Amino acid sequence: MDTTAVLNLLLHGNQLKRTPRTGWVQRGVVNAESVAAHSFGVVYAVLVTAPLVGVPINLEKALAMAALHDLPEALTTDIPTPAWGYLPPDIKTGIERGVMHEIVGEGAAETAVSAQLLAWWEELHAAQTAEALLVHDADKIDMFLQAMVYEQQTGNRQLAEFWTKPFTFHYPEIQALYEELKNRR
Repeated sequence: MDTTAVLNLLLHGNQLKRTPRTGWVQRGVVNAESVAAHSFGVVYAVLVTAPLVGVPINLEKALAMAALHDLPEALTTDIPTPAWGYLPPDIKTGIERGVMHEIVGEGAAETAVSAQLLAWWEELHAAQTAEALLVHDADKIDMFLQAMVYEQQTGNRQLAEFWTKPFTFHYPEIQALYEELKNRR
């Protein structure tokens, strides 16, 4: 075991605890959640919703993808969605792929662990499997949950924009959760 490589990998993940979600900060949320807090929300949403969707889900794979989904932000920080619109199309995945290789491959020389982490991350970004689609849905439902919580806790009306354009989820079961969330709001 290359303890240096493993510790470096763990430190990158730890950085997410100190990386704020900039979309919330831009909208005036004080003490906005970190990327790590959001990642936990996605992991938890996958854990809760996997048994509810109408297709078999490999929970290990889905939870791994959820845990990894924002790992590149340890180096890129959380670049808000509107900013990506000013960059060339499809650049986000390419940049994040390079960062994933840097983070996961750092000194590990493509070990079995790094190869598996990269494979899960690539599968998530291909968005072709049931697990990847579930993680994408979990990512969005966590965002909407957080928007509602911030609205209720702070009265922040800048978050109303999250609700103006209807969102369509891959799984009808998660779509139903979203509709109920909008009704509670």
